[in-house]
Amino acid sequence: MSFNTLSDLRKARGNFDSLMKEVEKLDSPQQNNRGDDREWKPTVDQAGNGYAVIRFLPAPQGEDMPWAQLWNHGFQGPTGKWYIENSLTTLKQTDPVSELNSELWNSGVEANKDVARKQKRRLSYYANILVVEDSGNPSNNGKVFLYKFGKKIFDKIKDAMQPEFQDEDPMNPFDFWDGANFKLKIRQVEGYRNYDKSEFSSASPVADSDEAIEAIWNQQHSLAEIVSPSNFKSYEELKKKLDFVLGNGARVGTAESISSITGDSSDDNFLKEVTAAAESRTETTTTDDTEDTMSYFAKLAMDD
Repeated sequence: MSFNTLSDLRKARGNFDSLMKEVEKLDSPQQNNRGDDREWKPTVDQAGNGYAVIRFLPAPQGEDMPWAQLWNHGFQGPTGKWYIENSLTTLKQTDPVSELNSELWNSGVEANKDVARKQKRRLSYYANILVVEDSGNPSNNGKVFLYKFGKKIFDKIKDAMQPEFQDEDPMNPFDFWDGANFKLKIRQVEGYRNYDKSEFSSASPVADSDEAIEAIWNQQHSLAEIVSPSNFKSYEELKKKLDFVLGNGARVGTAESISSITGDSSDDNFLKEVTAAAESRTETTTTDDTEDTMSYFAKLAMDD
């Protein structure tokens, strides 16, 4: 259910079973470059390290979930063009890149699997946050923004909601009253951002009064809008873009489409080229720097 008054939200805050179920769903196998002033990004120093304190906020008024999740693809084809698009799998619809990757993976050829890995979906989460402390941009303190983050930070949220040990009590990090500030600690490790030292503080109200809390709630941005169908191209449009990026004149994923580029469907040079191009700017699976990688992809696509 959605909450339209602060009173409704307060009454429901002791029961977050439905939220827990959504977290559990995300453990099963299953992005939108916004670039506007609603989105907050942490500041890092020249060494790539940064620190900020933020507070995750509950679902916006009239919406059910305090986060939105968005799948997208970002990779460079053998034509030198970039494919940077939201994936229709976000909407539980068929997506041409996922279809292609399935064909490549199921081919049994290891080089094909490597290409599929580099073209895989990437998951981003969006949530409303209150910026408690932003030393890099103090003018952000006390303001509400959208925050885009990846799996590592979401795992911190899940750990708070589903603690591993018996002496730890479950906490809803999105709760106005019983949630907690999140200390975002960013380190540069082996060339990638690392968030392992980030942690929640002790539980505390987000503000001193219900009036102040309601003022924060009223500033929140829609999360449902992020995954609105209007932010996704049709299957046909995506297929056309994919063919253009791959240089395909034949059906995507077939031997004919590969031979149309290489002149020989048995030639591994094409696959090696695609793999090398993707590897040059694709993050490893252990990092949480999806937003920066995708911003880089987007810039290159604009340059094209």
